[in-house]
Amino acid sequence: MKKGYLSQYFDGVAIKVMSAVEADILSSNQHEFNGVESLRTLLGEPDGKVRYKARFMYLTDAEDDPTVEDGFLTWYDARQKARLERGVQRCEYRLYFPDNSPLRAASAGDLLLIAKRPGDELLAIVAESDTTISRQVEWLFGATAAAHPGFSVREELDTEQDRIAFASRVILETIGIVVEDTEETYLDLMLERFGGAFPTTRIFSEYARSTLPDLHPADGQDVALLTWLEREEILFRTLEKHLIGDRLSAGFSGDVDGFLAFSLSVQNRRKSRVGLALENHVEFIFSGLDIRYTRSARTENKSRPDFLFPGEHEYHDTSFDPVRLTMLGVKSTCKDRWRQVLAEAERVHNKHLLTLEAAISKGQTDEMEAKELQLVVPQGLHSTFSAAQQTWLMNVEHFVALVAERQRR
Repeated sequence: MKKGYLSQYFDGVAIKVMSAVEADILSSNQHEFNGVESLRTLLGEPDGKVRYKARFMYLTDAEDDPTVEDGFLTWYDARQKARLERGVQRCEYRLYFPDNSPLRAASAGDLLLIAKRPGDELLAIVAESDTTISRQVEWLFGATAAAHPGFSVREELDTEQDRIAFASRVILETIGIVVEDTEETYLDLMLERFGGAFPTTRIFSEYARSTLPDLHPADGQDVALLTWLEREEILFRTLEKHLIGDRLSAGFSGDVDGFLAFSLSVQNRRKSRVGLALENHVEFIFSGLDIRYTRSARTENKSRPDFLFPGEHEYHDTSFDPVRLTMLGVKSTCKDRWRQVLAEAERVHNKHLLTLEAAISKGQTDEMEAKELQLVVPQGLHSTFSAAQQTWLMNVEHFVALVAERQRR
C-alpha cells in the first residue's frame, strides 16, 4: 500500500469486455462470470467455496448516480473435490454471484471490472459500452479490456500512472471511493484566517493560490490551473474534515431531519464548489494576462455564459465584428450538460468549453465537433484521450493565445 496511489484503496483489479453469451448468462439463472481462471492471481487458489462481501455497481453516462447493490461473490474450483477424491487432473474455477439489478442491466460489449479492496472486499463494476464513464474506468486503473474472453489482471497499483490526482479523484468518488487527501500543516492557519468556518469560494480560491506564490499564469497556464485546483482541493478537504468532525462530535440528539439537512449541505457544497473554483482560477489567468472579458455576461433569453470576450458591451454592439467575439463555458465535468453551452451567446458561432473531465468518449467529442463546440482541456489531461482526439483538443494556453490575438485586432 502506497499513500496517494491506487494501491491505498485496491489490492488489484481485473477487467474484461462482456460477450453476448456472458451477458445472456448474467441475465439468466446462471449467475457466474466466464473466463475467470486468471483471477487466481488476484483471489488466490480457493480452498472450498470462498465467499467475499461485494458491492455491485452499474455505471452509465445517462445517470449521475450509479445503480448500486450490496451482496457477495463466491470464488471456488468446481473440480477440487474430484481432484482430491478421484485424482481428476482438471480445474474449473468459478465466480458466482446472486441475482442483482446492476448486473441484470449488463449488455454485450459493456466493461466489467472486479476490484479487490483491502479487507477482502470486492467491487464489481459494469460500465455501459462506448461511454465516457467506461473509458474513465479503463484509464483510471490502467487496464485495457482485451478482446479475449478472460480477465486482464493488474496487481501492482503504485506506479506513476496510479498516482491519485484531481481527475482520478473525481472518478474514484463516482464509484464510491472517498479519497481523504489532507494537508494538516495548513489547518491551524485556515482556522485562524477563516474564523472556524467555510469562506466564500472566491476567497478560498485566492487563499489556495497564495500558498503557491511562485506560480504565475505567464509561466504556463495549463500547469498553473491544475496545480491551483489540486492545492485548493487538498486544502478544502483538510478544512472540511475538521469542521465536519466538530459538527458530528456535537451530535444531532435524535434530530433526523437535522442530520439529513447537514449531510445534504455537505454534498451540495462539494458539488458546487469545484465548478466555482475552476471559474475563479480561470478568471485569475485572464486577469493576470490582461485578457479583457466579462464573467456571467447577459446575452439572449437571459442566458449567462461563463466568460465572454472581449466583453458584454462589445457583444451587444451590433457594429462589433462577431468574428472577434469568443465565448467560453466552464464545467468541471461535462456529461450531457455540455449541450447547455450551445444555447448561449447566439452571435458566437464557434463556441468553446473548458472542462476537467478526463477520457471523454470519442462519440461525445465527435458530437461536440459536429456542433462546432471546441473542447478545451488542460494539457496534463490530454493523455487520457485517444490519439485521434488529442489532435482536435485545445489546451488552456492555446485558448488564451486565441483570445489574446483577437483582442489585438
